[in-house]
Amino acid sequence: MSSSKFLPLALVLGLLSAIGPFAIDMYLPALPSIGASLHADMNTVQMSLMSFFVALGTSQLFYGPASDMWGRKAPLYAGMGLFTLASVGCAMAPGVEVLIALRFVQGVGAGAAMTVPRAVVRDLHTGNDAARLMSLLMLVFSVSPILAPLVGSVVIELAGWRGIFWTVTVAGLCGLAVIATFLKETRPPAARVDSSIGSALRGYWLLLQDRHFLGLVFTGAFGMASFFVYLANSSFVMIDHHGLTPRQYSVAFSVNAISFIGVSQLTGWLGARIGLQRVVKFAVKGYCASMVLLLAVTLAGVDRLDVLIGLFFVGFGFLGLVIPTTAVLALESHGRIAGTASALMGTLQFFTGTVMMAVVGLFLDGGPLPMVAGVAACATASLVLAHGTLGGGRRAASAASG
Repeated sequence: MSSSKFLPLALVLGLLSAIGPFAIDMYLPALPSIGASLHADMNTVQMSLMSFFVALGTSQLFYGPASDMWGRKAPLYAGMGLFTLASVGCAMAPGVEVLIALRFVQGVGAGAAMTVPRAVVRDLHTGNDAARLMSLLMLVFSVSPILAPLVGSVVIELAGWRGIFWTVTVAGLCGLAVIATFLKETRPPAARVDSSIGSALRGYWLLLQDRHFLGLVFTGAFGMASFFVYLANSSFVMIDHHGLTPRQYSVAFSVNAISFIGVSQLTGWLGARIGLQRVVKFAVKGYCASMVLLLAVTLAGVDRLDVLIGLFFVGFGFLGLVIPTTAVLALESHGRIAGTASALMGTLQFFTGTVMMAVVGLFLDGGPLPMVAGVAACATASLVLAHGTLGGGRRAASAASG
């Protein structure tokens, strides 16, 4: 099926999925100025980012089963409404402690838009068609890491860091309008009959016993975690250490996002020719090799911005193949509980990312080494997990669960 046939749905799902990351990426150039404005140190300011990640991850455990029980649209309405209200609160926060708390609430709301779109993809498609739709969704979704930091830097110059949250509030209102106007319900009432809290718990238990599912989820999770480590630390490294302005940092950040997006569009094409499992194996090897090389040159004393950006550009290209393929393969056998499976996947990914950000945060020294070491460690973990999960045939447990 032509990718153009998937484009309208990909636009809707991608725009919804991008709202949460938009609230992250647009915020990144403001981290140093927020610290100065609210008289908080670097680690405390980063807590406002981590609280968002924790909420974004854990809330998905609710939204997934809720979307199986009540349909896909109702949880989206609830989540986007909460996200919008919390964004208003963040714009008016008097201190960093209040900002951290409201960012948590904001993350709870954003969890709906991270969980439900993946379930909608599984409602409608499997295999290479799902991979093609997922990669198109990521194309729209990835507009956020390209444009959001640039928009954020402009907003900071014009209205200060609080202007970012007023902009995010508008994004939340737009999300509500998209849900009401363009998104069709893909889980009809007949499919919800057997869905309940008990079935959700049974579904989680089934998934936690499926080693093939968990292997794929954590392969993607450590890939995402590496990007989270980069998100949390790149602004301090590039602005404070290398001396970039917020706008220059936004351009550098966008360059690496373009690599991730561009290569991800090859997912469906490569999957149709060599199979999705081979795509994963190839991509994790390339990602691990490029990030270990970056760690090696950093340990050797090379502290150059062009080297840092260049190797991240190569590495994030490979990562653009890892994320959509592992998501499609993990959900493929669990269409009956796609919302629950998507929720557990998202929670485990964000939990892994939050833990890795916290670990790297213990070693921050203002230089690039802690960030680079954390990314390389995550890339290596993805390689090991992919080899262990896809090195042989499919697990019997996974086939039985399907």
